[in-house]
Amino acid sequence: MMMNDLIHVAPDAQLAVAERRIGGVVLDLQNISLSFGGVKALTNISFDVREHEIRSIIGPNGAGKSSMLNVINGVYHPQEGRIMFRGELRQKMEPHVAAAQGIARTFQNIALFKGMSVLDNIMTGRNLKMKCNLFQHALYWGRAQKEEIEHRLKVEEVIDFLEIQDIRKTPVGRLPYGLQKRVELGRALAAEPSLLLLDEPMAGMNVEEKQDMCRFILDVNDQFGTTIVLIEHDMGVVMDISDRVVVLDYGKKIGDGAPDEVKNNPEVIAAYLGTSH
Repeated sequence: MMMNDLIHVAPDAQLAVAERRIGGVVLDLQNISLSFGGVKALTNISFDVREHEIRSIIGPNGAGKSSMLNVINGVYHPQEGRIMFRGELRQKMEPHVAAAQGIARTFQNIALFKGMSVLDNIMTGRNLKMKCNLFQHALYWGRAQKEEIEHRLKVEEVIDFLEIQDIRKTPVGRLPYGLQKRVELGRALAAEPSLLLLDEPMAGMNVEEKQDMCRFILDVNDQFGTTIVLIEHDMGVVMDISDRVVVLDYGKKIGDGAPDEVKNNPEVIAAYLGTSH
């Protein structure tokens, strides 16, 4: 994706970005280094994420973007560096612990249950909120019945928010790619995260689908107050909806700042034009 290869977000969406109130630091990554054998995926990377902002991570293919998300939610454990989440030092964080602490994630490759309905897929995002055990849910009586009804109501709210009411009972495998991406976002939202990690949520989408997804991301941030870390290749999207942008190249940080600052950074431009190495 070239720096001038853009798809623009509507002006009202851009205004919403400008009006957001950004709070203090909720996630602080310092000197993160990650290696697989002799291959360095991330080298001495530091940046922070503030409450209620949309913080984008960009860079050419192989830059280490997804590896960084995997570090944040505990899939990978860095060999060096420090991670602070809401003021607490995180050591050897596991994904289920990250989820319990309010970190939700979507993936570059869709990871849904293709034979299950849209509603049931989104319902899986409520698992950590459920208190009753499997046996109680199998009986579907008393407390378990009440709990499931409450969770289904929350899922229906997510379905209404994402405007997918008409496909709620459709098996996910029958849906077009863009709608599957929306369902995956719905499953993450069902967990009611305070920090949402989005790994290329608009990959493979057409222009109209991208505009819809941008709108939903901005609404999640604005209406729910959710802090978002976003990986995205479409520079028009990144520059229009992000509060700050960090740029990676070959596992190293080469830029960090406001969208306009990053867009005009010579080193960032060189990396995208393929002239930095």
